[in-house]
Amino acid sequence: MNSVSAVIPHIIEQHAEEAAFLWLLRNRAIYAPHYNLKDLAKLDGRVEAHIDGLRITGDYGWQVSLANMAAKECGETFAASILAFESNSVDRLNALYQAVEAAPETLNGLISALGWVEPQHLRGKVSGLLASDMPMWRQAGIAACAIHRVDPGKFLQQSLNDETIALRARALRAAGELGLIDLKPVLLEQLDHNDAAISFWSAWSAARLGDRDKSIASLTKRILEGADFCFEAMFILLRILDRHDIKELLKVLAVNEKRVRDAVIGAGISGDSSYVPWLIRQMEMPKLARIAGEAFSMITGVDIAHQDLERKKPDDFHTGPTEDPNDENVAMDPDEDLPFPDPLLTDRWWKQQQPNFTANVRYLLGQPVQPVHCQQLLKSAKQRQRRAAALELALMQPDRPLFETRAVGKRQQQWLS
Repeated sequence: MNSVSAVIPHIIEQHAEEAAFLWLLRNRAIYAPHYNLKDLAKLDGRVEAHIDGLRITGDYGWQVSLANMAAKECGETFAASILAFESNSVDRLNALYQAVEAAPETLNGLISALGWVEPQHLRGKVSGLLASDMPMWRQAGIAACAIHRVDPGKFLQQSLNDETIALRARALRAAGELGLIDLKPVLLEQLDHNDAAISFWSAWSAARLGDRDKSIASLTKRILEGADFCFEAMFILLRILDRHDIKELLKVLAVNEKRVRDAVIGAGISGDSSYVPWLIRQMEMPKLARIAGEAFSMITGVDIAHQDLERKKPDDFHTGPTEDPNDENVAMDPDEDLPFPDPLLTDRWWKQQQPNFTANVRYLLGQPVQPVHCQQLLKSAKQRQRRAAALELALMQPDRPLFETRAVGKRQQQWLS
């Protein structure tokens, strides 16, 4: 079906548009608080159905997808990239690379496709990226290897000191994702780099690989300053600091009116049940209620909506974009997918369950942080919770790759089975 007469053009165009739109939806879903692995796999099935609609029309589907790249959007690039990588066509690959070079902001769509495509379709293509003279393509090659948890070997080691910031930062991150503990000394050398991404990912990877000295100081400083990557720094640091240091850090955040939200999130990451009463008090404030509820759930394991601990959104509470054309606030509500917990009901539940929690024990979704529990959460929990469980496992096993919770859902289900 390679001729226009053999296809219905508007149907193929719809497949391309839907594939691009669903990529955007999926890009949010992989970090969403209400998606579990089953939900993700279902969404991926919808994406795959539209990609398949493009595949079966051969060259026509490819031409439509390539033309859509003129929009210079990641979703359109994702769809076209899959068709190019799955083909053995040098012409398709060249056209794809030229389009992305002309619009570097679409690189993430191409990298996402590299993660989506089955490994057998990438043989020879990723190695070509890694050996490219252009840093952007070496970055894509490093990212592809990291997503599929394959060690790029010498190409990664060379990239750890590359002059191109984006490439070096991606290589530093990959070292931690892949569990390459032999690279820890190289990471520690870059903690004081003046670029935020390089400094952060070197600290993140060093801490992930077992360093408990210089990387800790670097991550702590970043959190206290509220610098770039602050949340990601908290996400790892508050899992490895001792209880006293966590308490001191959260105290500094909590007394700063502008950082209370960070303190709430940090309390949930810490897994310390002694923060639960304080979290319940934060639920009384509409702006903090939902994120406090998520932190509460991260420690206790309670599903606020499922266990009828939620309340209606306050009538006078408004967040996110409005229909007012004069309102310049167009930022999305970061907590829109979280339920509003009822402080009274939540407090009553906690008083009944508190005897089941022990002081000085770190909890993740109601159970002490242990390998078997974290493995189970990778199968059953929501995406943000799964991401936490994956990192906990990686910190226990620094020489093992970090489980990729953003991978194609069906592929993850196969790994976990």
